[in-house]
Amino acid sequence: MQIAFTLNGKPTTVDAPPYITLLELLRDYLDLTGTKEGCSIGECGACAVIMDGELVNSCLVLAPQAHGSSVVTIEGLCNADGSLSDLQENFIAYGAVQCGICIPGMIVAAEALLAKHPNPSRELIRWALIGNLCRCTGYQQIVDAIEATAQARQRSASLQPKLTEHARTI
Repeated sequence: MQIAFTLNGKPTTVDAPPYITLLELLRDYLDLTGTKEGCSIGECGACAVIMDGELVNSCLVLAPQAHGSSVVTIEGLCNADGSLSDLQENFIAYGAVQCGICIPGMIVAAEALLAKHPNPSRELIRWALIGNLCRCTGYQQIVDAIEATAQARQRSASLQPKLTEHARTI
């Protein structure tokens, strides 16, 4: 079956069986192994991706359901030059990484949160991560990294109009 969708901003068409999951399509057919298989029943969040702007567990989505949609994986969250995003850098800086199984899903969940709530409270950050399990770091460093990213993005956004206004006067 032909499955055509936008993957990390690029049109993608894959010939795959209709009975496989989006997780299997990403990992086994497209070699995007950043999305991890944890529990395979939608409980751990390791396989989280953003599909049409919503956070989903790719182990619960059949691949044909992605047809015509837009899917963003952890690989699609890096900067245009391939370097790590500010959120990914903060996960490292705040010690929010350990074994790596949950981290891609955590980062995807965090980006989905920040897209809808650019300045979330710590409580909202914790609530947004309720579907993501981590057995190594605990959640304090993860919440700290997300909060720091949100604050830095807010500072950057508030500077933008001032920089633009300053440029006009030069």
